[in-house]
Amino acid sequence: MTRFPTNLPLISFSFSAVVVLFLFLLLGPIPAQIEARKAHVISFRSANLYPEGIAWDPSAQHFLLGSFHDRKIVSVSDAGVAETLISDPDLPVNVTFLGLAVDYLHSRLLVAVHAADPLPPFDALAAYDLGTRRRLFLSPLPTIENDTNRPTANGVAVDFKGNAYVTNSAGNYIWKVNDRGEASIFSRSKAFSAHAVDRESPFSYCGINGVAYVSKGYLLVVQSNTGKMFKVSEDDGTARLVLLNKDLPLADGIAVRNDGVVFVVSQKMAWVVKSQDSWGEGVVYDEIDLEEERFPTSLTVGAEGRVYVIYGHVLEGIMGKSGREVFGIEEVRSEKENEEESVWIYVLVGLGLAYFLFWRFQMRKLISNLDKKTN
Repeated sequence: MTRFPTNLPLISFSFSAVVVLFLFLLLGPIPAQIEARKAHVISFRSANLYPEGIAWDPSAQHFLLGSFHDRKIVSVSDAGVAETLISDPDLPVNVTFLGLAVDYLHSRLLVAVHAADPLPPFDALAAYDLGTRRRLFLSPLPTIENDTNRPTANGVAVDFKGNAYVTNSAGNYIWKVNDRGEASIFSRSKAFSAHAVDRESPFSYCGINGVAYVSKGYLLVVQSNTGKMFKVSEDDGTARLVLLNKDLPLADGIAVRNDGVVFVVSQKMAWVVKSQDSWGEGVVYDEIDLEEERFPTSLTVGAEGRVYVIYGHVLEGIMGKSGREVFGIEEVRSEKENEEESVWIYVLVGLGLAYFLFWRFQMRKLISNLDKKTN
């Protein structure tokens, strides 16, 4: 009578030992891999730049930064190589480039231009072709009649049609500039002035500030002097408060990651904010301490969905100081998210191991039954 080969269990055992060893090796390096990938830190030199705004150009794979006084845009590579990308001496002397947004669908850079006191009032949106580096238009931003507040063109966002949205931090309203450079006042929602402001607090004069466009058809705007977030319809400018579990005091820049998670920056920290209902409500999921003395102001989403903050030392520029050469761009990472990712990796590998052990048990049982039948 034919007998089932007795060496099969040995082969099965050898194979299983290899697989278990593989899983052990896979499990072992996981924490090290997560810990080893530290936040990306870029240090670069650009004398007296004092950048307030930052944007990422996906086509050229570099960061774009505005200058506080020099009427220029500087590009910075991953390795920290900085060079002047755009220089526009036709603008008024000493104007400040604040918010920046890359319109990658139309290969344009959109920049909020502001002249701070004691310079004559000047607020505009400048558009530059990223290929030729030429200015496409310079659109003065209209003011409201009898408005005693001097405007401050600050944050910039752009939609898929090429429409730009610019926040007026002093007047608490939003401008819209279409792809042809035609500017208008887009949103003067009462929601922007519905919350009390502590006039004794730092930067109490700064209202709506950072703005980001969400592809579902609305803007997300943060307000510095109240710590509130608003959802603004791109159709008619209607705004309503996003209900958060806590305020975001001195909120400045805002960026939306590809997965819909929002990052908001202040001078002291960055908040990770999530929503399950398209921003009717939201939850501050994590808080990340930043270096206050380096005065972080703005965020952008760079390569591979990584979020970066600019350390531009802008307060020095506001106070009239000069001479600084070194500035920084740093990746902002949520340790809480990293921990969750680590847990899920363990869960998936654990499930794989459990499945394999179950399969091995079934195979041993099958081989045992076959061996009995052959006997």
